[in-house]
Amino acid sequence: MPALSTRITTLNNDGSDGWEVFYRARQMVAEGQEITELTIGEHDIRTDASVLEAMYTAAKAGHTGYAMVPGVAALRDHVAARVQRGTGVPTTRDNVMITPGGQSGLFSAHMAVCNPGDTALYVDPYYATYPASLRAAGAVPRAVETRSRDAFLPQRAALQTAAPTARSLLINSPNNPTGTVYPRATLEMIAGIAEDHDLWIISDEVYDTQVWEGTHLSPRALPDMAARTLVIGSMSKSHAMTGSRIGWIVSSEEVVARLIDLATTTTYGVPGYIQDAALFALERGAAFEAQVAAPFLRRRSLALEILDQQQIVRAIPPGGAMYLMLDVRATGLTGEGFANALLDAHKIAVMPGESFGNSAAGHIRVAMTVDDARFADALRTLCDFAKALTVDT
Repeated sequence: MPALSTRITTLNNDGSDGWEVFYRARQMVAEGQEITELTIGEHDIRTDASVLEAMYTAAKAGHTGYAMVPGVAALRDHVAARVQRGTGVPTTRDNVMITPGGQSGLFSAHMAVCNPGDTALYVDPYYATYPASLRAAGAVPRAVETRSRDAFLPQRAALQTAAPTARSLLINSPNNPTGTVYPRATLEMIAGIAEDHDLWIISDEVYDTQVWEGTHLSPRALPDMAARTLVIGSMSKSHAMTGSRIGWIVSSEEVVARLIDLATTTTYGVPGYIQDAALFALERGAAFEAQVAAPFLRRRSLALEILDQQQIVRAIPPGGAMYLMLDVRATGLTGEGFANALLDAHKIAVMPGESFGNSAAGHIRVAMTVDDARFADALRTLCDFAKALTVDT
């Protein structure tokens, strides 16, 4: 057989995609074991029935053929209005391209702004697909590490060191995996560095409806930043439409025009009936988005109460998103070691911090994605397990 391309064989340079504990937990489920899965960001509710009905109605009405590659005009208009309200920056449909989910948007954005071999920066900890997505786009990924004691906020010195040789910087607020929400001061610092070093900013904002402390601010809203920013949005987290694969990129008209060229040769757009359902969901407004987010805010409060009752497991302040980042270094184990031991001992699956980069070593990410009672029981068990490990050592 001829050799595969180096592009595809080097997507995961370290030989790992970071999902080994997740795969092991899923194998245990397949074998009939009852596992409490606190791994991936999948809502424990499913897409609302009214949204599915809108999807069905659109499909039955015949919106099953090729849709316009940039997206259905009405959906682009609605996304543009939504972004303009949030940023204060004039935004029209010509600034919006609909994508098959946020992941496709991340890849396309880097294809648009990075030449082969360009350095593309991203903040560590990071969503597990980031490095491979950048490699797939032909860029050379470089992590900008953060520290737990800084709530995983990027610091000026680290960015200043990395920026001179870079083409782009990928940020994510509210952040997966840490739950950190970038304050205005951090974003203004990032904007200044981007301007000084002529960087593109790719802002992954898929958790913008899940903010528990502080305020979500897009770098697109900052002075002179709209022209160098590509915003990634998605219906997955805000509307529990993970499987529908629908999101968007918002940027300048020139960038979007080029992205449409790329989509024409790759995805060829998103099915029209899914876009119609997305428009219906968005038109339900902020109250519906708050309803989807409510379980995670509630479980966040439960978690902080439980964590406050012990001193071994330390929570990084979860300002947003559907996760907790927990420091388990007091147990003497790595995040990976703790996650595997917890799965073996108590059939509770969490993600090792190491799956998300060097900065999260010795931590675990807990997805708040099971019902309240089961979540509380699992977290208490996790804390008791950590305490027992500490006593043993």
